[in-house]
Amino acid sequence: MSLVAGVDSSTQSCKIEVRDADSGELVRSGHRPHPPTSPPRSEQDPRAWWGALSSLLDEHGRDVAAVSVAGQQHGMVVLDADRGVVRPAKLWNDTESAPHADALVRGWGARRWADVVGTVPVASLTITKVAWLREHEPEHFARLAHVLLPHDWLTLQLSGELVTDRGDASGTGYWSPSSESYVPDALALVGLDPSVVPTVLAPGAQAGTFGDVVVAPGTGDNMGTAVGLGLAEGDLAISLGTSGTAFAVAGHPTDDASGAVAGFADATGRFLPLACTLNATKVTDGMARLLGRSRDELESLALAAPSGAGGVVLLPYFDGERTPNRPDATGTLTGLRSETAPAQLARAAYEGVVCHLLEAMDALARVGVPTDRGRLFVVGGGARSSVYPQLVADLAQRPVDVPVTAEYVARGACVQAAAVLTGRAVDEVAREWAPQGSVVEPNEDVDAAAVRAAYAELREQTHPDPGDAR
Repeated sequence: MSLVAGVDSSTQSCKIEVRDADSGELVRSGHRPHPPTSPPRSEQDPRAWWGALSSLLDEHGRDVAAVSVAGQQHGMVVLDADRGVVRPAKLWNDTESAPHADALVRGWGARRWADVVGTVPVASLTITKVAWLREHEPEHFARLAHVLLPHDWLTLQLSGELVTDRGDASGTGYWSPSSESYVPDALALVGLDPSVVPTVLAPGAQAGTFGDVVVAPGTGDNMGTAVGLGLAEGDLAISLGTSGTAFAVAGHPTDDASGAVAGFADATGRFLPLACTLNATKVTDGMARLLGRSRDELESLALAAPSGAGGVVLLPYFDGERTPNRPDATGTLTGLRSETAPAQLARAAYEGVVCHLLEAMDALARVGVPTDRGRLFVVGGGARSSVYPQLVADLAQRPVDVPVTAEYVARGACVQAAAVLTGRAVDEVAREWAPQGSVVEPNEDVDAAAVRAAYAELREQTHPDPGDAR
């Protein structure tokens, strides 16, 4: 039996899974924490990532034949000519480069960014962090010989090669899914020469070896999740974590000038348009704290309240919001009366989060992504809730697939490692390893249109859509 290892190197921790390369059966797993960090300056020393990963490989990877790393997207790792780390890595949720994102958009215009790169710059993208470095730390920028993504740097430690994959590269702001190439004009905007970026490997290509272990190209965490789920073209996924995402596997690239949809590539040769929200399960956790209830108690309250929460509506912009781009936004609660009960507040919190994510899903449809042909998955920590999957089914009025609880980023990396080891296509292995789960059916007596209309009215009143002003 050949074994493969898949790694999820996230902001919070490093996780590893070891699976049978033929069946996909989980053999063992482990995790190590990463140093804590928080915006606006969110940075980590990449050497801490390698310490966590090398420790896990020593414990769990001694007999694996292939390994792949899926990592947090968008970060910036700067190396000098000797491949030494110049400064701590800026992570995806570091917001110090927000002014540089705005300047980049003003310089080219949102339409040109969407056409040329596929994504309108926001502070999370690597290109904005390079612009920040150039302005604020010119001495470090002068030493820049290579700029990598987090997963690229870990792949370098394993293979000795400066390589990346198309999925993670599509989140930099200077690699185009439509042309399948770096964009020299975008690199030049932030003073980068094409020689400083890694080679983009094709899906299924080998990055190198780590001793006798085959090293796969790796990918970004969202791409790893899509592979781990075995998403087919037309399938949709809503991921409910502290923040939330709605994404789909598509057969063509997207170019959304509004900035709501990021036009990513995936790890199989197709595309992964994605809309991100900053506020998801943190909202219901916050409501639990405000009401002095545990998470389980909040869920029980929400289930006891009627659909529509008796007219109470919550706009869940607790910590700003990316979709739409409102970094200074705050949450808004309306419909309160003297008889309003805690159960209505609990229900409104869950409905607000779900309505927000369904609007993100609608944004995918507006850029030509089919959203009504395939399956709708709910994953992430919120998928384990007794409320979230049912509300997604109710307010979308369609069945929801809830896969078994698993580490889907690490699972997707295992799929990639197995594909490279055996010479099979990544999507072929992903389909064979697709997880089982349960299906949540919608309650037909829920007036989904009314709930969503009340939410949309509040959003438009408090944060009107400015249109494509950029």
